Amino acid sequence: MPLLPYRPELVAALREPSANDPWRVLVSGCLAGWQCGVNGTDYGLGSGGVALFSLPTIRVIPFCPEQHGMGTPRTMPDLHGGDGFDVLAGRARVLDEHGVDLTEAMLAGGRAMLAHARQERAELAILTDASAACGSQVISDGCRLVPVRKHQKGVGVATAMLLEAGIPVVAQRDLKTMAAIRARLDPSFVVPAGLVDHHEHPWTLEHLPARHPRA
Repeated sequence: MPLLPYRPELVAALREPSANDPWRVLVSGCLAGWQCGVNGTDYGLGSGGVALFSLPTIRVIPFCPEQHGMGTPRTMPDLHGGDGFDVLAGRARVLDEHGVDLTEAMLAGGRAMLAHARQERAELAILTDASAACGSQVISDGCRLVPVRKHQKGVGVATAMLLEAGIPVVAQRDLKTMAAIRARLDPSFVVPAGLVDHHEHPWTLEHLPARHPRA
């Protein structure tokens, strides 16, 4: 299943939601307001989705794969040698800022997130970008806690598992697609002009111009 920002027609093809049969949407725990970040906060992200997540036509299914696999608080996991698909294939690892290998813990968290999504019959996922678990557009290339942080296009470990299982994914930074999703959930919502998804953002176009490898 490709990423939703690269296949906008898939949003239009989703079934019609209703208050009696809302969309079942898997959401990163921090986006749902869980205090599950590495520092025991929601990174300030929890308030951003209130308008969308409070609609009667959506049932939010929160989960944090990092918290499940490594607990909270925890050290900072980042991808080394590739993205989440590379981790699944054994070509890349997840290490923290001290060089401790967290790959198996991250895989355990990703498997648990996928199992939860399947149990709840999630139809799509809204996940936190840049995360080594939930990223879907731009993620760190190596440790982020360095003087000059490197980025790459790619997905996190949990996102890779969801995509392989056929669950479409969008990042909270994909403003155009997120607005299209809200318009499907709330027909009275007027999509603002000029919104772009993260791969269309000027920063991404300047620093990571190539097409997403999993689009």
